[in-house]
Amino acid sequence: MTRIIAGRAGSLMLDVPDAGTRPTSDRVRESLFGALESADALRGAAVLDLYAGSGALGLEAVSRGAASADLVEKAPRAATIVQRNAGRVAKAVGTDAAIRVHRMSSDTFLRSARGPFDLVFLDPPYDIGETELSSTLALLVPVLSPGADVVIERASRSPEPSLPDGLVGTRSKRYGDTAMWWATTAG
Repeated sequence: MTRIIAGRAGSLMLDVPDAGTRPTSDRVRESLFGALESADALRGAAVLDLYAGSGALGLEAVSRGAASADLVEKAPRAATIVQRNAGRVAKAVGTDAAIRVHRMSSDTFLRSARGPFDLVFLDPPYDIGETELSSTLALLVPVLSPGADVVIERASRSPEPSLPDGLVGTRSKRYGDTAMWWATTAG
């Protein structure tokens, strides 16, 4: 089990898929969301959570004031859990935010996404290679708002993601075996 850390749904427990995902630890999420709140990147944001797993990142953003979250998860069992968790958070925050769950691959979603998105989380499975991640990032660029933040979570042993034209790396941070790279829209 994992939980929503803060906000209107704070301390709400979330289900986690049995296998195939690795939820972002509470410690990492606390640090990540502290940085996002200090940058005022959450209030009213349109959030996209690709490779959602349990949906914890996108749902945490909604709990803390994001206007909407699109949670994309391809694995059927995980998508069912995301849907259940989204229902719990929606009940806690009421009509203040729109939460949508999409049962499809991230690339399929991005090919037809309307956007624009202000904040994007990418936490792909470790077995997704760098070429596939680069392809997903390239598909993401056209649906980002100006000044959008993109947070990529990978194993700390993974190489720094190769960013496509339109994204510029801004920082990185390691938390034990987890690494996060931040990027923003160029220009």
